[in-house]
Amino acid sequence: MVRGISHVTILVRDLARTAGLLTVALGAREVYRSGGKSFSLSPERYFLLGDLWLCAMEGEPPAARSYAHIALEVPEDALDGFRARLEAAGATVLPGRARIPAEGRSIYFYDFDNHLFELHAGSLEARLAGYEAEERRMEHGAP
Repeated sequence: MVRGISHVTILVRDLARTAGLLTVALGAREVYRSGGKSFSLSPERYFLLGDLWLCAMEGEPPAARSYAHIALEVPEDALDGFRARLEAAGATVLPGRARIPAEGRSIYFYDFDNHLFELHAGSLEARLAGYEAEERRMEHGAP
């Protein structure tokens, strides 16, 4: 039985630059740095973002940006602070998109290696309830 996500690994060109983004802008805690050791395929660093174990490994990152992303749960009242820190760190923060209120607020940003992250203040339960309410409203001809 699958119990959840163990860890997420991203490939990056510059481990130190990525470490700065993760620790300074997102508040991650670095818990491992391979340095000259070679336990894995290439140098790597491990971070904890809340309970998420994120591994940044030196390698060839995605060649192009896409919508495939990692969504991180954050409190809504922290979003503005995150936006300011991400912009100061040089991340590419995207403009918001239209959404119904039940989806919750988000900030999407690209790191330096084409990885898309979402900082999301919302829950699956609230989103599904909102979708259901919208479907009922549309079935009754409401604009």
